[in-house]
Amino acid sequence: MGMPMEVQTVIVTKGKEQRVQGNVFVLEKDGYRLYPLDVPLEVRRTVQSEASGIAVVKKLEWEDNRTTVTYELVSLYSTN
Repeated sequence: MGMPMEVQTVIVTKGKEQRVQGNVFVLEKDGYRLYPLDVPLEVRRTVQSEASGIAVVKKLEWEDNRTTVTYELVSLYSTN
């Protein structure tokens, strides 16, 4: 039996990200998702919103059909 997995190239937060310290955030997503590590990715609040910044994924954890993404925000775009 296979494991369902999605490959992601954008971090979509839906406002559920939590700041760990400084510019490091943790985001939990339902299902198993694969993000490239150490590669700049756009951060968006929703799939269809404008990018709010650029982040680099530092750590991925899969457990109990959930993905935990730890990322560092390296560039923040103006929200005005």
